[in-house]
Amino acid sequence: MDVGREGVGDQNTLLECGSIEVLGQLANSSNETFLVEVTQGEAQHWAIYKPELGERPLRDFPPGLYRRERAAYLLSESLGWGIVPTTVVRDDAPFGPGSLQWFVDHDPDRHYFALFEEEPATHDQLRTMAVFDLLANNTDRKAGHVLRGHRGRLWGIDHGLCFAAPFKLRTVIWDFAGERIDAGLLADVDRLADALAGNPPGELAGHPTGELTGHLSRFEVAALRQRIRAVLLEGEFPEDPTGMRFPWPLV
Repeated sequence: MDVGREGVGDQNTLLECGSIEVLGQLANSSNETFLVEVTQGEAQHWAIYKPELGERPLRDFPPGLYRRERAAYLLSESLGWGIVPTTVVRDDAPFGPGSLQWFVDHDPDRHYFALFEEEPATHDQLRTMAVFDLLANNTDRKAGHVLRGHRGRLWGIDHGLCFAAPFKLRTVIWDFAGERIDAGLLADVDRLADALAGNPPGELAGHPTGELTGHLSRFEVAALRQRIRAVLLEGEFPEDPTGMRFPWPLV
C-alpha cells in the first residue's frame, strides 16, 4: 500500500521505522543524493536520502547539512505552513546518518518561473514560501526547488544550505519585493517568536521548535530570532537593490 495520500503522522512513522532500499543515485546534484524505497509492512513509498558521507565540504557550513534539512521541516511545521515534505533523520540508513525526505511526485517543468508566469493561483503559496526562506535564511532557493504536487499544492525542497548566522539569502523569489506580508502570515511568525521564547513557560519542550533549536548552533538560533524580529518589525518582502542575491544555476 502506498501511503502517499495519508497523513503526516503515517509518513513520519514509515520514514522513521521502515526498511530502506537504495534504488539509485540522483544525477546533477552537488552532494550525493539517493532515491530510496521505504517499506514497513504493506506501506511503501519513495524518499530522498541525503547521507552526511556524501556531503561536499563547504567553507561556510559545517558538516551535517542533512540536519538542516530536518530543521527546515521543523520550522515549516512550527509555523503551520506545511511547505517542506516530511523529513526525518536516520542514523541506520544504508550509507550512514542522513536525512530521509518524503518523495513528492511532480512535473519538473512546473518550477518557480513557470508557476509564477502561468499559474497566478499559486502566488499566495509562493509568497508564503518567500517568507519561509527569509526566516530560514535560505541560500539556495532555485526555481527547481519549488515543486507542484497533487491538487496544485506547492512544496519546497533542498534546504541543506539554510540557517547560517550571517545573512545569506539567495533566492529566485523576488517578484513580491516591497509588498506587505499578509497579516495571517505575520501572526504565524509572531506565534513562532513566542514558541522560541518559551511562552508560555515550559511549552518549548513539546513544540517542534524544541527539536529545531537542537539542530542549530546558539549563534544560528540567535540569528533566527533576529530574522523573526526583523520580519515582524518591517512587515514586507525584502528587496535586492544589488540584483546579486540569486542562486546559480537559477533552475
